[in-house]
Amino acid sequence: MSVLLAGKRLLITGIITDASIAFSVAKIAQEQGASVVLTGYGRMSLVERIAKRLPTPAPVIELDVTNPEQLAGLSDKVREHVDGLDGVVHSIGFAPQSCLGGGFLDAPWEDVATAVQVSTFSYKSLATACLPLMGSGGSVVGLTFDATKAWPVYDWMGVAKAGLESASRYLALHLGKQGIRSNLVSAGPLRTMAAKSIPGFEQFEDAWADRAPLGWDLTDTEPTARAVCALLSDWFPATTGEIIHVDGGYHALGA
Repeated sequence: MSVLLAGKRLLITGIITDASIAFSVAKIAQEQGASVVLTGYGRMSLVERIAKRLPTPAPVIELDVTNPEQLAGLSDKVREHVDGLDGVVHSIGFAPQSCLGGGFLDAPWEDVATAVQVSTFSYKSLATACLPLMGSGGSVVGLTFDATKAWPVYDWMGVAKAGLESASRYLALHLGKQGIRSNLVSAGPLRTMAAKSIPGFEQFEDAWADRAPLGWDLTDTEPTARAVCALLSDWFPATTGEIIHVDGGYHALGA
């Protein structure tokens, strides 16, 4: 039986725990025939431990997406494990506490700049760092949280996600001539470590579970991961600059 990602070579960022969306992406990708390389930042021993819980233990490369030297050396590090890449998953986001939880009017530029660099600009940085490894048919996929609305407590991270959504469209424009696609998956709220770091994030949870037409499981990362894997596959060959919503249909409702 053929599998969705047979022979694909993927770089997946953003695994922190096995509750991470990125972990679910890596697991499903391996089950669908892909070879996976991971990146981690900070608590590398934890990421390496989590990587061993995948169906096939995956190699882990340290990557700080704000570090130009590490970005410049990324392709060489990846080549130690695979001879090229067919897909890249951007599952990276961070904002200092001043940028979240209702402090929108008070957050200093230095903190906002950090949020934008890590959560928005890094999408372009990661993609261009991987370009030497990618050819026509390649796919870059990122994760967003619907930035068409202003969400309570999300504050400057919401602005950063709006920038990410725009950056993906521009990446689609500029990488299209090389046959490389750029798309995002907009997931509903999930109880990941990143979500737990946002003060008041539980405000989303009850509303989502109650109002999403299909319902919404706050602990199930698999539907989001399946969408990411579909966009990494050859089944969306003419789709780029798109945002696929995996949120139980909540985005389609009126206020």
